[in-house]
Formats: sequence, C-alpha cells, structure tokens
Amino acid sequence: MTLSLDLDAMTPALRYKLLTAVVLPRPVAWVTTLAVGGTVNAAPYSFFNLFGQDPALVILGLQHRADGSPKDTTENIGRTGEFVVNIATPSLNASMVDTAATYPSDVSEAGALDLGLAASTHVAPPRLADVPVAIECRLLDRLTYSAERDIVVGKAVGLAARDGLIDTDTWRVDWKGDYPVARLFADRYARLDEIEPRSIPTLPELKETP
Repeated sequence: MTLSLDLDAMTPALRYKLLTAVVLPRPVAWVTTLAVGGTVNAAPYSFFNLFGQDPALVILGLQHRADGSPKDTTENIGRTGEFVVNIATPSLNASMVDTAATYPSDVSEAGALDLGLAASTHVAPPRLADVPVAIECRLLDRLTYSAERDIVVGKAVGLAARDGLIDTDTWRVDWKGDYPVARLFADRYARLDEIEPRSIPTLPELKETP
C-alpha cells in the first residue's frame, strides 16, 4: 500500500519537515551581504540552486523571522541589490553552521567568528576568503508568497575560484575529491564521496512502423 499525504492539510512546519527530508541532498549557499554602515553579514541557506545560464540565474529561498520580518540577508539584498554565494566544503561546515546563529544586525558573523574576507570584483559585498569558490550576484527579482519566506532571483555576474580549481584551457572544475558540503535535514549534513559517472545514452535508430 502507498501512503498518500495531503500537503495542503498540514501545518507549514510539518510540510517543511517532510519536504526537506525527501528533497536531498541540497547545496548550501553561504551568503555574504553588506548591512548599513558596511557590516558584513554571513548566513547559510539550503533553499538554493542554479536555474539557468542565459542569464545565469541563482535562486535563494530566504526564511523570515518568526514574526514575519525579513532577516538581515533579505534586508541587505533588498537594499543593496547585491550578494555573494560562497560554496563551502566539509572542512568549513562548522563555521558555516555557526553563522546561522541569531547575531544582532549590527554584528558581523565574519568578524565574530574570525572568518577571513576577500574583496569581490563585480559586487560590493566581499566573499569569504577560505571558500574554494564564490559566485558574485546582482538582484533581478524578489518574490513574496507569504510572511514565511522570500524567493530571491539573482544574476550571477562573477566567479572567484581558488588557484587550481578551474582549468582555464578546458574550463573544467577539479574539486580533487573535496566536493561542497550538502544539506540533508534538521542538523544533518553530508560529504559527497561516491561519485558515479553516467552518460546520457544515444538512442539507436528507430525502425519505421509499417
């Protein structure tokens, strides 16, 4: 027998619990933004992915506070129109999760946790210096369907990568086995270890139907 559930009949909290436990693994966007006065905000979001290449679209699902007010990342992106998606590997997982704590808006998570920063080339918010790659983005659209979350659509305008990660002759990316960390559910994260190549097959010539 197959279990059939009516998601519309559930509370948002229960829908979140179930959906994040079946839609996995998810990449994590460790987002840096600039607050008023230049404070650097850093926070991780696992409602995130790449959604195109022309234009190069990056989409974030930014959860609001319990009272429905936007968090610092959402406020900063809305005000400045810029953000950086930093991609963390497992060695940075602890620091990434620590930036999810509720810091005051005028306190920089990067400063509080002694995270190194490096200047971006195409946007004002800096990237995190220790990540292997960072995507510099400009805001294209902001969608609101409820007081729970905003969907931010950004255009990727720049890429900063650690030396040796990208071969600029072939444009291949070599992670050397140290792939980005993946979010599972609740407090669970995963390391990508077993990678299986699988090419899309070419169909044989189909016979004409008489």
